[in-house]
Amino acid sequence: MNTPFQGLAVALATPFDRDGALDVPAFRRLVRHVALGGADTLVVLGSTGEAAALDEGERDELIDACLEEAGPAQVVAGTGHASTRQSCRWTSRALQLGVAGALVVVPPYVKPGPAGLRAHFAAIAEAAPGLPLIAYNVPGRTGTNLVPEVLATLWAIPSVVALKESSGNLEQIARIAAELPPQKTLLAGDDALALPSIACGAEGLVSVAGNVAPRHVAELVGAARRGDRTLARECERRVRPLVAALFAESNPIPLKAALAELGLGTDHVRLPLTIAEAGTRRRIALALAALGEAVHA
Repeated sequence: MNTPFQGLAVALATPFDRDGALDVPAFRRLVRHVALGGADTLVVLGSTGEAAALDEGERDELIDACLEEAGPAQVVAGTGHASTRQSCRWTSRALQLGVAGALVVVPPYVKPGPAGLRAHFAAIAEAAPGLPLIAYNVPGRTGTNLVPEVLATLWAIPSVVALKESSGNLEQIARIAAELPPQKTLLAGDDALALPSIACGAEGLVSVAGNVAPRHVAELVGAARRGDRTLARECERRVRPLVAALFAESNPIPLKAALAELGLGTDHVRLPLTIAEAGTRRRIALALAALGEAVHA
Protein backbone atom coordinates (compact mmCIF):
# COMPACT_ATOMS: atom_id res chain seq x y z
CA MET A 1 0.00 0.00 0.00
CA ASN A 2 1.48 3.33 -1.09
CA THR A 3 -0.11 6.03 1.05
CA PRO A 4 1.40 9.40 1.97
CA PHE A 5 1.56 9.03 5.74
CA GLN A 6 3.47 6.03 7.06
CA GLY A 7 6.23 5.36 9.56
CA LEU A 8 7.02 7.76 12.37
CA ALA A 9 5.19 11.04 12.73
CA VAL A 10 6.01 13.24 15.71
CA ALA A 11 3.49 15.60 17.29
CA LEU A 12 5.78 18.52 18.02
CA ALA A 13 5.75 20.51 21.24
CA THR A 14 5.67 24.32 21.11
CA PRO A 15 8.48 25.84 23.19
CA PHE A 16 7.81 29.01 25.19
CA ASP A 17 10.27 31.21 27.02
CA ARG A 18 10.03 32.02 30.73
CA ASP A 19 7.73 34.95 29.98
CA GLY A 20 5.35 32.70 28.07
CA ALA A 21 6.27 34.03 24.62
CA LEU A 22 6.75 31.77 21.63
CA ASP A 23 10.39 30.61 21.44
CA VAL A 24 10.94 30.14 17.73
CA PRO A 25 14.71 29.44 17.92
CA ALA A 26 14.01 26.61 20.39
CA PHE A 27 11.26 25.29 18.12
CA ARG A 28 13.67 25.25 15.20
CA ARG A 29 16.18 23.26 17.27
CA LEU A 30 13.42 20.82 18.22
CA VAL A 31 12.37 20.36 14.59
CA ARG A 32 15.95 19.64 13.53
CA HIS A 33 16.41 17.22 16.44
CA VAL A 34 13.31 15.27 15.48
CA ALA A 35 13.92 15.34 11.74
CA LEU A 36 17.54 14.20 12.11
CA GLY A 37 16.34 11.53 14.52
CA GLY A 38 14.44 9.77 11.75
CA ALA A 39 10.89 11.15 11.75
CA ASP A 40 9.05 10.78 8.45
CA THR A 41 6.40 13.38 9.28
CA LEU A 42 6.39 16.41 11.57
CA VAL A 43 3.04 17.46 13.04
CA VAL A 44 2.90 21.09 14.13
CA LEU A 45 -0.05 22.64 16.02
CA GLY A 46 -1.47 19.45 17.49
CA SER A 47 -2.70 19.04 21.05
CA THR A 48 0.90 18.27 22.07
CA GLY A 49 1.80 21.67 20.60
CA GLU A 50 -0.76 23.45 22.80
CA ALA A 51 -2.48 24.70 19.65
CA ALA A 52 -5.53 25.86 21.59
CA ALA A 53 -3.34 28.39 23.43
CA LEU A 54 -1.82 29.94 20.28
CA ASP A 55 -2.98 32.95 18.29
CA GLU A 56 -3.19 33.25 14.51
CA GLY A 57 0.20 34.89 14.06
CA GLU A 58 1.92 32.26 16.17
CA ARG A 59 0.32 29.50 14.10
CA ASP A 60 1.73 30.92 10.86
CA GLU A 61 5.15 31.46 12.41
CA LEU A 62 5.37 27.87 13.61
CA ILE A 63 4.25 26.39 10.29
CA ASP A 64 6.78 28.51 8.40
CA ALA A 65 9.61 27.57 10.77
CA CYS A 66 8.74 23.88 10.62
CA LEU A 67 8.71 23.90 6.82
CA GLU A 68 12.09 25.63 6.75
CA GLU A 69 13.76 23.16 9.13
CA ALA A 70 12.03 19.88 8.20
CA GLY A 71 14.52 18.66 5.59
CA PRO A 72 13.12 15.59 3.82
CA ALA A 73 10.40 15.08 6.44
CA GLN A 74 6.90 16.14 5.42
CA VAL A 75 4.98 18.68 7.49
CA VAL A 76 1.40 18.29 8.65
CA ALA A 77 -0.48 21.07 10.46
CA GLY A 78 -3.17 20.57 13.06
CA THR A 79 -6.21 22.51 11.89
CA GLY A 80 -9.06 21.05 13.91
CA HIS A 81 -11.47 23.21 15.90
CA ALA A 82 -14.89 22.90 17.50
CA SER A 83 -16.14 25.35 14.87
CA THR A 84 -16.31 24.05 11.30
CA ARG A 85 -15.85 27.58 9.94
CA GLN A 86 -12.67 28.09 11.96
CA SER A 87 -11.30 24.69 10.99
CA CYS A 88 -11.96 25.51 7.33
CA ARG A 89 -10.08 28.79 7.66
CA TRP A 90 -7.12 27.17 9.40
CA THR A 91 -6.94 24.31 6.88
CA SER A 92 -7.12 26.69 3.92
CA ARG A 93 -4.36 28.79 5.46
CA ALA A 94 -2.16 25.74 6.07
CA LEU A 95 -2.58 24.78 2.42
CA GLN A 96 -1.48 28.27 1.37
CA LEU A 97 1.63 27.99 3.53
CA GLY A 98 2.64 24.74 1.84
CA VAL A 99 2.02 21.86 4.25
CA ALA A 100 1.71 18.28 3.03
CA GLY A 101 -1.44 17.57 4.98
CA ALA A 102 -3.74 18.61 7.81
CA LEU A 103 -4.51 16.78 11.03
CA VAL A 104 -8.18 17.41 11.81
CA VAL A 105 -9.43 16.36 15.21
CA VAL A 106 -13.04 15.32 15.78
CA PRO A 107 -14.68 18.59 16.94
CA PRO A 108 -14.15 18.82 20.70
CA TYR A 109 -16.83 19.61 23.29
CA VAL A 110 -19.79 20.06 20.91
CA LYS A 111 -20.42 16.29 20.43
CA PRO A 112 -21.75 16.27 16.84
CA GLY A 113 -23.76 13.34 15.54
CA PRO A 114 -22.77 11.16 12.57
CA ALA A 115 -24.27 13.51 9.98
CA GLY A 116 -22.55 16.51 11.57
CA LEU A 117 -19.18 14.77 11.64
CA ARG A 118 -19.34 13.90 7.96
CA ALA A 119 -20.49 17.41 7.03
CA HIS A 120 -17.66 18.88 9.13
CA PHE A 121 -14.95 16.93 7.31
CA ALA A 122 -16.59 17.44 3.92
CA ALA A 123 -16.61 21.21 4.45
CA ILE A 124 -12.94 21.21 5.42
CA ALA A 125 -12.04 19.14 2.35
CA GLU A 126 -13.90 21.65 0.17
CA ALA A 127 -12.11 24.59 1.84
CA ALA A 128 -8.67 23.12 1.04
CA PRO A 129 -8.97 21.32 -2.29
CA GLY A 130 -6.42 18.60 -2.82
CA LEU A 131 -4.90 18.77 0.67
CA PRO A 132 -4.74 15.32 2.31
CA LEU A 133 -6.58 15.19 5.62
CA ILE A 134 -5.78 12.97 8.60
CA ALA A 135 -8.82 12.52 10.80
CA TYR A 136 -7.94 12.38 14.50
CA ASN A 137 -10.00 10.35 16.93
CA VAL A 138 -9.23 11.10 20.58
CA PRO A 139 -12.45 10.67 22.56
CA GLY A 140 -10.72 11.26 25.90
CA ARG A 141 -10.19 14.89 24.82
CA THR A 142 -13.14 15.52 22.51
CA GLY A 143 -16.01 13.67 24.19
CA THR A 144 -16.92 11.93 20.91
CA ASN A 145 -15.66 8.57 19.68
CA LEU A 146 -15.30 8.23 15.90
CA VAL A 147 -16.72 4.73 15.72
CA PRO A 148 -16.05 2.52 12.67
CA GLU A 149 -19.56 2.97 11.26
CA VAL A 150 -19.13 6.77 11.15
CA LEU A 151 -15.51 6.52 10.02
CA ALA A 152 -16.74 4.62 6.97
CA THR A 153 -18.66 7.73 5.88
CA LEU A 154 -15.50 9.85 6.22
CA TRP A 155 -13.50 7.43 4.07
CA ALA A 156 -15.94 8.28 1.26
CA ILE A 157 -14.44 11.81 1.23
CA PRO A 158 -11.41 11.51 -1.12
CA SER A 159 -9.30 14.02 0.85
CA VAL A 160 -9.58 11.98 4.06
CA VAL A 161 -6.65 9.64 3.53
CA ALA A 162 -5.66 8.60 7.05
CA LEU A 163 -6.80 8.24 10.65
CA LYS A 164 -4.85 8.94 13.80
CA GLU A 165 -6.59 6.56 16.20
CA SER A 166 -6.28 7.40 19.89
CA SER A 167 -9.32 5.70 21.35
CA GLY A 168 -7.10 3.34 23.35
CA ASN A 169 -9.48 0.52 22.38
CA LEU A 170 -7.57 -2.29 20.68
CA GLU A 171 -10.77 -4.03 19.61
CA GLN A 172 -11.83 -0.87 17.78
CA ILE A 173 -8.34 -0.41 16.32
CA ALA A 174 -8.36 -3.99 14.99
CA ARG A 175 -11.78 -3.52 13.42
CA ILE A 176 -10.74 -0.27 11.74
CA ALA A 177 -7.66 -2.02 10.33
CA ALA A 178 -9.73 -4.95 9.09
CA GLU A 179 -12.21 -2.66 7.33
CA LEU A 180 -9.66 -0.17 5.98
CA PRO A 181 -10.39 0.78 2.36
CA PRO A 182 -7.59 0.71 -0.23
CA GLN A 183 -5.26 3.72 -0.22
CA LYS A 184 -6.32 4.75 3.29
CA THR A 185 -3.92 4.61 6.24
CA LEU A 186 -4.38 3.80 9.92
CA LEU A 187 -1.91 5.44 12.32
CA ALA A 188 -1.48 4.57 15.98
CA GLY A 189 -2.16 7.64 18.10
CA ASP A 190 -0.72 6.43 21.41
CA ASP A 191 2.95 5.64 22.05
CA ALA A 192 2.02 2.94 24.54
CA LEU A 193 -0.09 1.11 21.92
CA ALA A 194 2.25 1.49 18.95
CA LEU A 195 3.34 -2.14 18.86
CA PRO A 196 -0.11 -3.79 19.15
CA SER A 197 -1.65 -1.21 16.80
CA ILE A 198 0.93 -1.93 14.09
CA ALA A 199 0.41 -5.65 14.67
CA CYS A 200 -3.30 -5.06 13.95
CA GLY A 201 -2.55 -3.19 10.73
CA ALA A 202 -1.53 0.38 11.51
CA GLU A 203 1.16 1.70 9.15
CA GLY A 204 2.80 4.03 11.63
CA LEU A 205 2.63 6.06 14.82
CA VAL A 206 1.97 9.68 15.70
CA SER A 207 4.28 9.97 18.68
CA VAL A 208 4.84 12.25 21.66
CA ALA A 209 7.98 10.43 22.82
CA GLY A 210 9.53 11.09 19.40
CA ASN A 211 10.12 14.70 20.47
CA VAL A 212 12.83 13.59 22.86
CA ALA A 213 13.87 10.12 21.66
CA PRO A 214 13.20 10.09 17.91
CA ARG A 215 15.85 7.48 17.03
CA HIS A 216 14.53 5.00 19.57
CA VAL A 217 10.90 5.48 18.54
CA ALA A 218 11.78 5.32 14.83
CA GLU A 219 13.60 2.03 15.42
CA LEU A 220 10.55 0.64 17.23
CA VAL A 221 8.17 1.65 14.46
CA GLY A 222 10.46 0.36 11.73
CA ALA A 223 10.97 -3.00 13.40
CA ALA A 224 7.26 -3.43 14.04
CA ARG A 225 6.36 -2.59 10.45
CA ARG A 226 8.97 -5.04 9.11
CA GLY A 227 7.61 -7.78 11.34
CA ASP A 228 10.85 -8.09 13.32
CA ARG A 229 9.11 -9.11 16.52
CA THR A 230 12.26 -9.66 18.58
CA LEU A 231 13.71 -6.23 17.86
CA ALA A 232 10.34 -4.51 18.14
CA ARG A 233 9.73 -5.99 21.59
CA GLU A 234 13.23 -4.98 22.71
CA CYS A 235 12.71 -1.42 21.43
CA GLU A 236 9.36 -1.23 23.19
CA ARG A 237 10.93 -2.45 26.43
CA ARG A 238 13.57 0.29 26.22
CA VAL A 239 11.19 3.18 25.56
CA ARG A 240 8.40 2.04 27.91
CA PRO A 241 9.69 3.90 31.01
CA LEU A 242 9.98 7.14 29.02
CA VAL A 243 6.49 6.76 27.57
CA ALA A 244 5.06 6.11 31.03
CA ALA A 245 6.83 9.17 32.43
CA LEU A 246 5.64 11.39 29.57
CA PHE A 247 2.03 10.61 30.45
CA ALA A 248 2.35 10.79 34.24
CA GLU A 249 0.57 14.15 33.94
CA SER A 250 -1.47 15.72 31.16
CA ASN A 251 0.41 15.91 27.88
CA PRO A 252 2.51 18.03 27.17
CA ILE A 253 3.40 18.91 30.78
CA PRO A 254 5.94 16.08 31.26
CA LEU A 255 7.18 16.51 27.69
CA LYS A 256 8.12 20.12 28.40
CA ALA A 257 10.12 18.92 31.42
CA ALA A 258 11.89 16.42 29.16
CA LEU A 259 12.71 19.11 26.60
CA ALA A 260 14.18 21.25 29.36
CA GLU A 261 16.26 18.28 30.52
CA LEU A 262 17.70 17.99 27.00
CA GLY A 263 18.24 21.72 26.54
CA LEU A 264 15.58 21.96 23.83
CA GLY A 265 13.50 24.59 25.56
CA THR A 266 12.04 25.54 28.91
CA ASP A 267 9.44 23.62 30.86
CA HIS A 268 6.96 26.47 30.44
CA VAL A 269 3.36 25.66 29.45
CA ARG A 270 0.52 28.09 29.00
CA LEU A 271 -2.36 28.18 31.45
CA PRO A 272 -4.51 26.36 32.29
CA LEU A 273 -1.61 23.89 32.20
CA THR A 274 1.10 24.18 34.86
CA ILE A 275 4.68 22.89 35.00
CA ALA A 276 5.49 19.30 35.93
CA GLU A 277 5.66 18.14 39.52
CA ALA A 278 9.00 17.17 41.06
CA GLY A 279 8.23 13.45 40.96
CA THR A 280 7.47 13.60 37.26
CA ARG A 281 10.73 15.43 36.62
CA ARG A 282 12.68 12.73 38.40
CA ARG A 283 11.00 10.02 36.34
CA ILE A 284 11.76 11.90 33.13
CA ALA A 285 15.42 12.41 34.03
CA LEU A 286 15.88 8.73 34.90
CA ALA A 287 14.17 7.54 31.72
CA LEU A 288 16.25 9.81 29.51
CA ALA A 289 19.45 8.77 31.23
CA ALA A 290 18.61 5.11 30.77
CA LEU A 291 18.12 5.67 27.02
CA GLY A 292 21.28 7.75 26.74
CA GLU A 293 19.26 10.24 24.69
CA ALA A 294 21.12 13.21 23.27
CA VAL A 295 20.19 16.15 21.11
CA HIS A 296 20.78 15.56 17.37
CA ALA A 297 20.21 19.16 16.19
